[in-house]
Amino acid sequence: MDANVPIIIAIGVASLIGLWLIFYFVPVGLWFSALVSGVKISLLQLVLMRWRKIPPGVIVTNLISATKAGLKLNRNDLEAHYLAGGRLKPVVNALISADKANIALDFKSATAIDLAGRDVLEAVQMSVNPKVINTPPVAAVAKDGIQLIAKARITLRANIKRLVGGAGEETILARVGEGIVTSIGSAVNHKSVLENPDSISKVVLSKGLDSGTAYEILSIDIADIDVGKNIGAMLQIDQANADKNIAQAKAEERRAMAVASEQEMKAKAQEARAKVIEAEAEVPKALAQAFLSGNLGVMDYYKLENVKADTSMRESIAKPGQKKTDNKKQ
Repeated sequence: MDANVPIIIAIGVASLIGLWLIFYFVPVGLWFSALVSGVKISLLQLVLMRWRKIPPGVIVTNLISATKAGLKLNRNDLEAHYLAGGRLKPVVNALISADKANIALDFKSATAIDLAGRDVLEAVQMSVNPKVINTPPVAAVAKDGIQLIAKARITLRANIKRLVGGAGEETILARVGEGIVTSIGSAVNHKSVLENPDSISKVVLSKGLDSGTAYEILSIDIADIDVGKNIGAMLQIDQANADKNIAQAKAEERRAMAVASEQEMKAKAQEARAKVIEAEAEVPKALAQAFLSGNLGVMDYYKLENVKADTSMRESIAKPGQKKTDNKKQ
């Protein structure tokens, strides 16, 4: 009797393992849940899902949810989307939400949006409840040179048809910022913008900035406008400083040229004086040579000295002040 106990235990363990394998590959409980929920699916199909490495629970659960919501989905389509790497639960929930909100969305479009990397359920919810995004401060300058800093609130609604391939929120923000800059820049003065901020919204909305994006712009509201710097005055000051620096540079250039010219004239004068001194040094030699050759006599020499003395006396009489100044310097 004791010898049969291990055999009985082994048979029991084997039976449990066999039952676990049967219920794992033949999910009877899942099949029964689908049956009572109105989803027609056979046990063989559930077994084949296991062999195709598709969790039957995911397919059956989503089929039950869609059936209870009044949607008719194909099991093969769900399996294909799962094998493609898609997320079944968000897709089915999005289809249910779209159906309740009377939004046209079929299974093919929903799976395409999901495989494109977008949250299809969030897109449907955003179609029902529009989203508000705030732009960063946008600085622009009116024609009178005054800078204005504006902030806007953009109300967006998802466009289901353009979710695949449509641009995102960053593009909307960039386009709205560009429109604000254009609107303020075309204003005659900043006071007109401050008095009528809605003019910015009208100009920006008229440009159709949501073209080619995944959203539809419902409204653009200017939340705040602040007065910034006087850019025009700053530019004029900078231009005046630049002109002043240019004028100073030109004046310095002219001064340098004048100094160089003066130095050149001084050099030429010194050169001329050197030549005069050199010529004066030759005079005694010439006189001596004239004495030796007999071309100049003693009386002629005295006459020459008298002429020089007379010339010196006349110069002193003609310039008496100059001579006094020379005496003081001495």
